[in-house]
Amino acid sequence: MGIYSIVKPTSNLLAFRELLSLLTRHRDLTFTMAVREIKDRYTGQLFGLFWTFGHPLTLMAVYVFIFGSVFKMRVGGTADLPLGYTAYLLAGLIPWLAMSETMGKSSTVISSSATLVKQVVFPLEVLPVKSVLVSLFTEVIFLGLLVVYSLVSYRSLSWMYLLLPLVVVLQTLFMIGISYAISSVAVFFRDVKDFVQVFTVVGLYLMPTFYLPAAVPEMFRPVLYLNPFSYMVWCFQDVLYFGRFEHPWAWVVFLAISLIVFIFGYRVFRRLKDWFANVL
Repeated sequence: MGIYSIVKPTSNLLAFRELLSLLTRHRDLTFTMAVREIKDRYTGQLFGLFWTFGHPLTLMAVYVFIFGSVFKMRVGGTADLPLGYTAYLLAGLIPWLAMSETMGKSSTVISSSATLVKQVVFPLEVLPVKSVLVSLFTEVIFLGLLVVYSLVSYRSLSWMYLLLPLVVVLQTLFMIGISYAISSVAVFFRDVKDFVQVFTVVGLYLMPTFYLPAAVPEMFRPVLYLNPFSYMVWCFQDVLYFGRFEHPWAWVVFLAISLIVFIFGYRVFRRLKDWFANVL
């Protein structure tokens, strides 16, 4: 994949159209596999499907307690910061949990499906997208809980909630691209899953999720702007917390990042998939 091929607009446009066509053609298979994974994940366990959202719910409760009660983070009550700290934290934490789950699953989704990979007729492109849909299932549940929390606590929702489907779609494109890239590279470099595990923990503290950007020392603030995941968090915060375009530039950047990663991730996957069967 030469440099010219990567930046050539026509090549990227063709890859974008090809991927959309492929996902549309295999949408039923992708959805069916995602539903099956959700059902089978905790088969035989006492609490079954509860653990699908029980784990992240417990994690979010711990974060809210530690940063809201122990460290006494104070956010809200002003025109600039309209809602409380819990709403601020969850607005960024919920999409990141879905993103980190996607990255974790992507690092093993191909290697754990060796039987399917070796079937010539099976569309391998379905596997990473299936993992994304499973992660989105949990995210949708928690977004619904956040909506209920906001209605109970603040008696209303901002008009910006109308843009929630848009930002979720952009996030989905972003996650699909990342899933394609990680899953394809992880077939050849098994250490990728360990790097992903470390990054999903450390990366949470490199975004304005627990704290306000203004609280970051000036010399370290560029880290927030160099982190592509920060723009995802800012867009979700605009919708779920601020109720206005507090970060209008983040929407433009996140749109561009989502499309670029979506196309580039698929092109990496397409380039490497012919060697999967030989490695597994």
